[in-house]
Amino acid sequence: MERVTGMGVAQPVGLAPRRLTAMQRLERTSVLVNRALAWTAGFALVAMLLFTVADVALRTLGRPLAGSYEVIGWLAAAATALVLGSVQQHRGHVAVSLLEAHFGAGLRAGIEMLTSLLSLALFAAVAWYVARYGRVLQETGSLSETLRFSVYPWVYIVAAGAGGLALALLVDFLRAAGRLRALWRHS
Repeated sequence: MERVTGMGVAQPVGLAPRRLTAMQRLERTSVLVNRALAWTAGFALVAMLLFTVADVALRTLGRPLAGSYEVIGWLAAAATALVLGSVQQHRGHVAVSLLEAHFGAGLRAGIEMLTSLLSLALFAAVAWYVARYGRVLQETGSLSETLRFSVYPWVYIVAAGAGGLALALLVDFLRAAGRLRALWRHS
């Protein structure tokens, strides 16, 4: 008798858990990292909602919150960036697969491998360059115009979101490569 763990790994009931493969550990890490980033994005979204409601309510009393445009912009950027990896993992994005449905399993796996690799390269570069930009802002002491707050933490948050997406794309690339390899072995 076997039970299936949260990552889809079958384990005999009553025996010690079997060691995870490197791919299973990478998948688990990607899921955990992107779940944490998605939760943080949710908190940013709730904070954005509360800040907006407070600003509107205080505006009716003639006491608007200073820098509301800046804060809401930062929170929106954080919420959008941090959820990217989770959206990739759940395939919550728009995918055009009209032609792909007519291809064989090997060609589909090859196309997915190539698109995942190209996307991985793009978003790894985005994460790297956005983090470098955040470092420049940190070193120069760049401040926002209205509130005079440091901007670099928000830039690092966007870099973390791109990094989470790159991690999810790495898992997708390795899965597609594994499928393609399995198809080649069985043909």
